[in-house]
Amino acid sequence: MADFIGADLRGSRFERADLSRARLHAVDLTGASFRGVDLSGVVMRGVDLSGTDIYGEIENVTINGVDIGPLIDAELNRRYPERAKMRPADPAGFREAWDTLERLWDGTVQRARGMAAEKLHDSVDGEWSFIETLRHLVFATDAWIRRAILGDPSPWDPLDLPWDEMPDTPGVPRDRQARPSLDAVLELRRDRMSTVRQVIDGLTAASLDGRTEPVEGPGWPRPRSYPVHRCLLTILNEEWEHRLYAERDLDALQARGTPGG
Repeated sequence: MADFIGADLRGSRFERADLSRARLHAVDLTGASFRGVDLSGVVMRGVDLSGTDIYGEIENVTINGVDIGPLIDAELNRRYPERAKMRPADPAGFREAWDTLERLWDGTVQRARGMAAEKLHDSVDGEWSFIETLRHLVFATDAWIRRAILGDPSPWDPLDLPWDEMPDTPGVPRDRQARPSLDAVLELRRDRMSTVRQVIDGLTAASLDGRTEPVEGPGWPRPRSYPVHRCLLTILNEEWEHRLYAERDLDALQARGTPGG
C-alpha cells in the first residue's frame, strides 16, 4: 500500500495494477483513459463527469439518485430493435437470435469487403482492427462453445485472439503481429459459426437448462461447470457488441478516406 499525496502523476501508466479499495480525493483525472477496468462497487461524490465517453457493462449504476441502467437499456433497444432478441430464454429464441446475427454480420462483412485490404488492419482509437475483431470472435467461440460446451480442452487456432487483459496462458495463442487476409479469417469464422449453429439447432429445453462438464488443462474459461444458458448468452453478447464496434470503426475508417476526413 502506498500514499500519493500532493504527487504529480500526470501521464502515469497503470497496467495490471490492483487499485481495489483505493481512495481518490481531490484528484484530477481529466483526459484519463480507462480500458478493461473493473469499476464494480465504485463510489463517486462531488465528481465532474462532463465530456465523458463510456462503453461497457452498465448495471446497478446510480447517477444523482437515478438508476441509469434501465434507461440506457431502453434507449439501446429503441435504436436497435433486434437487440432485445439477444437475451432469449428458450431454444427457439436462441435460433432466432443466431439467425439475426448471421444476417447482420453478412452485411458488415460485405461492407468491409468494399474497403482497401490494408485498412482492415488499421486500429481506430487504440481499438482492435476489423481483422482482430473477427479473430477475437473466433477465440470467444472456441472458449465458450468448443471448450466449455463441447468439452475440447484445447480448441484454439493460431489466429485466436484473447482479450488484451487476459493473462498469458500456456497453450492459448496471442499473436498480435499476425496480419492474415480477410478471406483467411472469414474461412475460420465460417467454421466456428457453423459450430455454433449446430449447437443451437440441437438445443432442447433440457439441454439449455443443463450445465457443462469441467474440462482439464489451462485455458479459458477456467475448468469449471457452467450453465449452458450462460455460455450461449455470452456468445450472443460478444457477437452483438463486437459487430457494433466494427461498424463504428468502419465509419471512422471511411471518414479518414474522405476529403477533410
